[in-house]
Amino acid sequence: MVIRISLVVTLLLTLAVFAGVRFSLLLGLGLLIGFTLERCGFGFAGPWRRLVRDRDAQGVIAQLIAIGLTASAIQPLIAYAPGSLIGAIAPVSLSMIIAAAVFGLSMQMILGCGSGTLVNAGSGNIVALAALPLFCLGSFLGSLIVPLAVQSTPHVPLNLTKLLGVEQSVAVTLAGLLVVGLIARGFSQGSIWNRKFLTAAVFLAVLATLHVLIAGQPWGVVYGLGLWTAKAAQGIGWDPNTAQFWIHPVNATALKESILTDTTSLTNIGLITGAALAAWIDSVNKPFKQSIAVWYYVVAALFGLFLGISSRLAFGCNVGGLFSGIASGSVHGWAWLIAGFIGSVAGVHLRDKLWLRASREAR
Repeated sequence: MVIRISLVVTLLLTLAVFAGVRFSLLLGLGLLIGFTLERCGFGFAGPWRRLVRDRDAQGVIAQLIAIGLTASAIQPLIAYAPGSLIGAIAPVSLSMIIAAAVFGLSMQMILGCGSGTLVNAGSGNIVALAALPLFCLGSFLGSLIVPLAVQSTPHVPLNLTKLLGVEQSVAVTLAGLLVVGLIARGFSQGSIWNRKFLTAAVFLAVLATLHVLIAGQPWGVVYGLGLWTAKAAQGIGWDPNTAQFWIHPVNATALKESILTDTTSLTNIGLITGAALAAWIDSVNKPFKQSIAVWYYVVAALFGLFLGISSRLAFGCNVGGLFSGIASGSVHGWAWLIAGFIGSVAGVHLRDKLWLRASREAR
């Protein structure tokens, strides 16, 4: 244990020296988030699947509590520090809604959402390891497509804090989460409370709030993955000046700078490392224990690609679009929630059929 803690402290101190304290803190936040998600079994794809298949709402209720606590903290912070802090506000559109549904389906096929895929990969899940490279590629491809989507269909940004004011926005957000919770409770069988999940929800809300204070923006995942691929593509001759998304000053700067100074990249690296650390401490990796036919890994890689493309077109995955979107007061987050869950219902049934077939063929 001492050796492991020493390695983490050394890593953070080294980054602080060479990149700056702020970036070291962001990596530390990512480590803590990844550790919490892995150690507590907290996520999005799994709880949604359990609600659909087993009528178990414990994970979903914990998600809603985490979002509500985060919203109560960051909406006032962002409103009272304009310019210094920004929310995860994105537009609502037809293409965004379709993309969120595709993401919901895809995350059930690999049983990992945006953050979940990184955490699962860090803990040794073979399916997630197969999907992650294509997830990164998909995020990059999505960045090339999203300007066309924005131009071809109406995109309407709706910010509750600007429309209603901070107090009313927080109240509406909490009321909406309560309604969703009651619907989940009505569908559920058995207890809706799980101490481990609730503990993780509180920790995640605290860490998400700290992320806003340190990074100046809410927690996200997808951007960093696309940035990694864009840097790799640039290294083999791709010209970013040909892509509308990457000529934006913020994105162009990110391409020129090290990923160790990119907010989302640091938290993503932290997620993977934190999950690996949690698995290491438990002395248990979490690959799928069943023997699975090889073709299923190809399927997982394909849906990893869809995961990346759809998350970019949906203006974020379950973290940047759903969690941080709703917590910031963006109506887009609510549209993401509805569409993503509908897609997940289809994804749960499709995955069960393919998974059963893959399990039988591997015997």
